[in-house]
Amino acid sequence: MEYSKEFKAALSAFSGPEKDKLIFRLLRKDKLLSKKLYFELIDPETTDDKRDAMEDHVETQTLLATKYVGNAKYFLSTVRKISAEITEHVKITTDKFGEISLNLLLVNKILENNSDFSRQRFDNVYKLYIYIINKIFKSLILVKKLDEDYWMEIDEYFRNTQKKISENHYLQKLCINNGLDINWLECDRIPENIDQIVKDIKSQGFLR
Repeated sequence: MEYSKEFKAALSAFSGPEKDKLIFRLLRKDKLLSKKLYFELIDPETTDDKRDAMEDHVETQTLLATKYVGNAKYFLSTVRKISAEITEHVKITTDKFGEISLNLLLVNKILENNSDFSRQRFDNVYKLYIYIINKIFKSLILVKKLDEDYWMEIDEYFRNTQKKISENHYLQKLCINNGLDINWLECDRIPENIDQIVKDIKSQGFLR
């Protein structure tokens, strides 16, 4: 929504107490905005502090979720909740590096259970694998927008991801079928037009 000059002028005309009431009313309705303002204005923790805490959280919650690996549908719903918490962290802190590193950490922690997945029917883990492939593609796109100073750290996550995919026959095959070349899991090797590549793959009905 765009705000006209008249609307902005009317808001500016509010008295101090009126503005305070309006701000607090809006914040009560928008918890994410409230957390973002708190972080930007008075939170003693930095973005790095928040990311470190989120890394611990992702590792802990993914470990707890492994109890339900046998129930692929429930496991995926739990993973989605962890992913939503990462998204909230990014929206609050605008942590561009963390958006990639935390999601790759989540992927790598999920794939630590490769042996458990291999004992299940492929149909049961298909949606989880497609979810993982989509996350990897999103990370590849985001890396191209990230300062190259961070690439060395991201490559560590990518190497871990590549290793775990190579240990999972069905996931590796699904990557090939959905256009994901695991050789791209190195910042220097990501195609310049990776965003267009993903659009083309989705337009052909893949990654679903």
